Amino acid sequence: MDPDLVAVLRCPVCADALALTGRTARCAQGHAYDLAKQGYLNLLPSASNGIEGDSAGMIGARTVFLGGGHYAPIRDALILRAAEYLQPDSDELVVEVGAGTGYYLSGVTGRSRPGLALDVSRYAARRAAKVDPRIGSVVCDAWRELPVVDGAAQVVLNVFAPRNATEMARILRPDGVLLVVTPNPEHLEELIGVLGMVSVDQDKERRLQDALGGTFVETGREVIAEPMRLDRTAVEQLVLMTPSARHIPPHELATRVSVLPEPTIATLSVTLTTWHPRPVL
Repeated sequence: MDPDLVAVLRCPVCADALALTGRTARCAQGHAYDLAKQGYLNLLPSASNGIEGDSAGMIGARTVFLGGGHYAPIRDALILRAAEYLQPDSDELVVEVGAGTGYYLSGVTGRSRPGLALDVSRYAARRAAKVDPRIGSVVCDAWRELPVVDGAAQVVLNVFAPRNATEMARILRPDGVLLVVTPNPEHLEELIGVLGMVSVDQDKERRLQDALGGTFVETGREVIAEPMRLDRTAVEQLVLMTPSARHIPPHELATRVSVLPEPTIATLSVTLTTWHPRPVL
């Protein structure tokens, strides 16, 4: 991991800044964290040990599905929106909370600016660490203090991921922006009932406003919707990359997918909202 990226991280124990010496990140208090051989840094606090993040199978399925370009419209929309808040050829930092494989983050950073991929899954961290040398991959708990120094990020991304408003606001610059992607009720509606997938919470919009409205001000929104043409392999990988994979036995999933037409048409429908930190009075 680039030493400059480690320099914007902070110790999960004492919140002091970290510095990289060799393959060890260390704070002034002497707390030390070794880089994993796969290139990521584990800054998960001891209180969060045992939390179940995405499994190796889920991350593998996500890599295959996203590699097929099926969610490219989401990535493209994030790239365009983030570009409105990033200076060309600058080193402004982009952070993704719940980054998974780093698919969206790498699109926004575009191999020209630094990024931090934060995720509780070590399997996700391993994958994100390989995406781009300018992206640092860190294991952490999104519901606790993020291991990033105050005001480090110009853009924070949050795509289908937990939202800790206080911490996301803390790591943003005063003029920074939070970009959030949430599924709409129509998202994957053709597959949910047939395959037994977890459905979209009909109260998701209210919960989003409750989670962010006290800390951020919503300044824009965009609906991204279009049909996807998926073969059976893509449908199976789509299910396996989501929490639905934990609720459907593999043999049942294979049986249900086998009777689908090929290609199967499934609706991609999400909303991209833009948020700025609420001014402190």
